[in-house]
Amino acid sequence: MGAMADVRNRVSPARETETSSPQGQVRNRFIIVIGASAGGVEPLKQIVRDLPGDLPAAVFVVLHIGQVSYLPGILERVATLKTSVAKNGATFKTGNIYVAPPGFHLLLHDDHMMLRRGPRENLARPAIDPLFRSAALSYGASVIGVLLSGSLSDGTAGLRAIKAVGGLTVVQHPKDTLVPSMVESALHYVAIDHCLPASELGGLLAKLAAEPAGETSPAPPGLKLEAAVAAQEHSTMKNEDRLGELSVFTCPECHGPLWEIEDGDMLRYRCHTGHAFTADAVMEAQAIEADEILWSLLRSHQQRAEFARRMAERERTKHRSKLAGEFGQRAKEYEADAALIGRILESRRAQVTGNGAGGEEGKHREGKHREGKG
Repeated sequence: MGAMADVRNRVSPARETETSSPQGQVRNRFIIVIGASAGGVEPLKQIVRDLPGDLPAAVFVVLHIGQVSYLPGILERVATLKTSVAKNGATFKTGNIYVAPPGFHLLLHDDHMMLRRGPRENLARPAIDPLFRSAALSYGASVIGVLLSGSLSDGTAGLRAIKAVGGLTVVQHPKDTLVPSMVESALHYVAIDHCLPASELGGLLAKLAAEPAGETSPAPPGLKLEAAVAAQEHSTMKNEDRLGELSVFTCPECHGPLWEIEDGDMLRYRCHTGHAFTADAVMEAQAIEADEILWSLLRSHQQRAEFARRMAERERTKHRSKLAGEFGQRAKEYEADAALIGRILESRRAQVTGNGAGGEEGKHREGKHREGKG
């Protein structure tokens, strides 16, 4: 309890200032956006189980997933609220939970949802930041952003956007997560309003959603452009639209130049086609690319060694000992090269295991290798 108390003392109190809608009516905080990644399913289940059936808010969920998702069914079995897959162009209602489908960013605009195959952000689509940004732009102080267990730092920039326009920011306590990287990043870069274990988040969200929203602040520069990129309203980012300074690095996704964005004291990166990364996501993507290159080199040298051995054997059967010796020597050289690359890969694998990267990034790399993609 001591560690949790320390974090609670560091986060800022919830905003309770009333605000009015254009019709003069006081609006409650009726938009709840939740982002999760590795280790996020169990806390999600706990939260939706604890949300009341008369919740005066709509809940939108993004979980980093593969090509197939069973999350809507999983949540439907435990939730008191109706749970469904988000549909492009559909309006939403309070008292409902909407889950992003595989392969699409979930965005909010006016009174409806949008699904877009925009550029991946932080190696993911759906990603958390696009949902959080779009909610901040459309609903301002009426938004509650929630970040749960996960690796890397998707969601931090989105929470910064929500905070900037007057919304509330909530994270699962890192001691309560299976993979704490995402919430630790948020706690480092965002003035978080509430930091609690998952068992307390459902009750907290119900309480916050019943309160009037505060005053909406103007959106930070660049927020609309980043939201437009995710919505595919910008096919490319032109020089006049760039959000930062041109860096010496290239995009791990498309190999175009990366612009370096200073988001407060947080560094982020975007390329001209819109792929977006936090600094640790760039490093992870570079690691994946390096592994792909190494595995390709390993296979290439193994095949070269095998081919040289077969040619050496063929020359021996034809009593051409000189050529056989040359091919045999080449085979040994290729085998030595392959052994060296193998040792590098083993060293990298040991580093990943030693750093505890058993979450998304470690699984991603191993999965790609098992599938023969790297």
